[in-house]
Amino acid sequence: MKDLYSNIDTVQVVAPVNVLDATVPEAVEEDLAGFNSAVIEISNGAKASGDTGTITLKVEHADDGAATPGVAGSYDEVEAVDLQGVTPTAGTGIVFTLAAGAQAAAITKIGYIGGKRWLKFTLAEADSNATGTIIGINLIKGHPLDAPTS
Repeated sequence: MKDLYSNIDTVQVVAPVNVLDATVPEAVEEDLAGFNSAVIEISNGAKASGDTGTITLKVEHADDGAATPGVAGSYDEVEAVDLQGVTPTAGTGIVFTLAAGAQAAAITKIGYIGGKRWLKFTLAEADSNATGTIIGINLIKGHPLDAPTS
């Protein structure tokens, strides 16, 4: 059996949170320095049929800031060529949507194959989500430059 444990690092981007009307966590930036691949894992609970709004996740990426190495520069929306398993909504960078009405609990896996160092995650909620839906986001970084990671 091969050793995956020593060749990945997992970061909790958004701890499981109940996303509901006007309640979303702040945008989160994550640094991919030292790794050559990444997977975004989104876990969502069931969405109630009475929640007629939508919940979305936007992903953007950036290089280091020119004047400040180790700090994200200007962010751009991640495009389809930089992702696996999903096509972002054109012109928005939205890679995940829980649509209006009932949705089953699920795990969504999105591969990031872009060449940028930084990723930015922004959850948004629109319209009526009075009951809310629990969502958690993890970033799994792989292909480390220096292994083992643990």
